[in-house]
Amino acid sequence: MWFIVVGVLLLLMKVAEFGPVAELSWWWVLSPFALSLVWWEFADKTGYTQRKAMDRLDERKEARRQEAMTKLGTADKQRRRR
Repeated sequence: MWFIVVGVLLLLMKVAEFGPVAELSWWWVLSPFALSLVWWEFADKTGYTQRKAMDRLDERKEARRQEAMTKLGTADKQRRRR
């Protein structure tokens, strides 16, 4: 995501001819977009994206479980057993 943000900022600065970016080659300005493609390909191939999604799902599931236990009044009993 950060590559895209940096790429958009560099692109806007190049088009507006702002600061030292106006003097940069277009290859340097567009390189963050290429890096983002490489990163996404790597993340998908290694399973990084899927693991992160599964971790978020597990965290939400545990939070719902804890909330339900608290509403039932059994959360304190579970903590004392451990």
